[in-house]
Amino acid sequence: MVKIIYEIVPHDGGWAYRLGGVYSEAFPTHDQALEAARIVMQEQQVGDEPVTISYQDESGRWREEYSDGGDRPEVEIIDSFADDDRPQA
Repeated sequence: MVKIIYEIVPHDGGWAYRLGGVYSEAFPTHDQALEAARIVMQEQQVGDEPVTISYQDESGRWREEYSDGGDRPEVEIIDSFADDDRPQA
């Protein structure tokens, strides 16, 4: 199973959630960034209809795979900034 980890971090004068080095938009407060990450986390858990997926792999070959629509990733939010430890963004 795939695991997705969002981190809550200071970013661009505010706060954001980060996944694999990619930042969300900046939010004015830590709590807003945390809430946005929670919303995204919940959306990751919504299943879909079974489909056949076509994609191009890293070597340029086209592949097809069947997805049953229920294989959702495990999602976690890491928030290392307790209320008293938060830097001023």
